[in-house]
Amino acid sequence: MPLTITYLGHSGFLFDDGTHSLAVDPFLTGNPLAVHKPDDITCTNIALTHGHEDHFGDTLPIAKQNNATVIAAFEICQYCAEQGIEKCDPGNPGGRIYTDFGYVAFTPAFHSSSYQGRYMGQPCGLVISMGGHKIYHAGDTALFSDMKLIGEIGKPDIAMLPVGDRFTMGPKLATHAAEWVKPKVAIPIHYKTFPLLTDDISEFKPKGVEVKEMQPGEQWHCG
Repeated sequence: MPLTITYLGHSGFLFDDGTHSLAVDPFLTGNPLAVHKPDDITCTNIALTHGHEDHFGDTLPIAKQNNATVIAAFEICQYCAEQGIEKCDPGNPGGRIYTDFGYVAFTPAFHSSSYQGRYMGQPCGLVISMGGHKIYHAGDTALFSDMKLIGEIGKPDIAMLPVGDRFTMGPKLATHAAEWVKPKVAIPIHYKTFPLLTDDISEFKPKGVEVKEMQPGEQWHCG
């Protein structure tokens, strides 16, 4: 089954299997590199790695206009419900939520999570099964050795890994992450959007893994 992956910029993606579509970390408003606006996004589901504004982004308007189900940490779903989102599917690291398109599993991530000063639970990575692919979206995280387990158990063929440094792994540490997870393709994320993030990822060179650098708005049709 073919899967279309659209890069929304920063850490955001839209996955479409032809029947269902999943937005991940749809940060568009306030994103200087984004080419999409919230009204452009059509999706059945939204999955979030954590609550920071550059990841939670436009979740509320996108969820409302699409009547989409929000999949996220318990505290994020609780907040979304308070804001009038009718469909929320909460989870936490170690758990898995089955969906009409496959599943979303939560992994650990070493970071923080809040939204406008409110605690938003543990930050997470996501393992997504959709369109015949297994995708690991690491969210915002430091390098940690259990990424080897994520690779062994989740067996992702595609990984989205932060490389921007300062708040997450930089290119060198993300190289280790890619080599531990062992996807076929690694897509660098969370870099160059803002001045504090590096825009030089020339040191992101994992052995045995293809690096696919995507531009905001770019689509990849993977069979």
